[in-house]
Amino acid sequence: MTTHPAPIVIGYDGSPGSVSALDWAAAAAGRALAPLRIVEAFELVIVTRPSPGYVVPLEAVRTARQNRLDELAAKLRLEHPDVRVETGLIGGAAAKTLVDAARDARLVVLGSRGLGGWSGLLVGSVAVQVTAHATCPVVVIPHDFQPRTQEGPTVVVGADGSKYSARAIDFAFDQAESLHARVVAVHAWTTPYLTYQDGESMLEFDEDKVREEARLLVAESVAGADAEHPDVPWTSDLPTGSAGQALVRHSESADLVVVGTRGHGGFTGLLLGSVGQNVLHHTHCPIAVVH
Repeated sequence: MTTHPAPIVIGYDGSPGSVSALDWAAAAAGRALAPLRIVEAFELVIVTRPSPGYVVPLEAVRTARQNRLDELAAKLRLEHPDVRVETGLIGGAAAKTLVDAARDARLVVLGSRGLGGWSGLLVGSVAVQVTAHATCPVVVIPHDFQPRTQEGPTVVVGADGSKYSARAIDFAFDQAESLHARVVAVHAWTTPYLTYQDGESMLEFDEDKVREEARLLVAESVAGADAEHPDVPWTSDLPTGSAGQALVRHSESADLVVVGTRGHGGFTGLLLGSVGQNVLHHTHCPIAVVH
């Protein structure tokens, strides 16, 4: 029996952010030999007060947007002849529409901000809702992202020893292999004791020992993915301080940052942990949130 590869789903609304997301998704679909499914939400807005001027019939709006999607798909088929391109103009709220459309997907991609539809990185926005509730990895493309031009692409991943981090590491190595990139595994650590205001520790601790434990944690976390992807080079970074801030700093020169939905030290009831929220709001490059 022939099995079809899972599609990459892209949330599109015509905004510059969604155009950048579409370019990223099309390239990823080409590398993975996966179908590309372009999804646009069509949400009916009811106006309760009189509106002057000509009112465009609803069906005319729907037809115009479907024609736009068809033209976009035809263009992509020419640019990516090996990619099967599908489109869907689906009625409903943007976040729910995209989450539902991605239930059988390998990946869902959207821009960080759109035309009031797919995106915007304020808490409660579509991008945050999708990253929290999608059943597959979600990649969010910053609205001002420009592809890197330097040699040696880099995928950065947060590593904290949790099961969510393990999934993020597997995803990061998969992406690095397809991009011919290196992986940087980041594990931030802090002093195990409270400190006085001047920075002196209230209790003595062995910083070298703590750093060595962090190094071993990263090595153990990466071991499985490293064995499965022997051609992907990787290094670790063990900064002190905030994990979110460390990942944001790396995003200034990275091609992709990968985080799990939650990690150690978070509240298990949250669908997206504080580190993921921090990076999602401040990243300078595409971020993948892996469930």
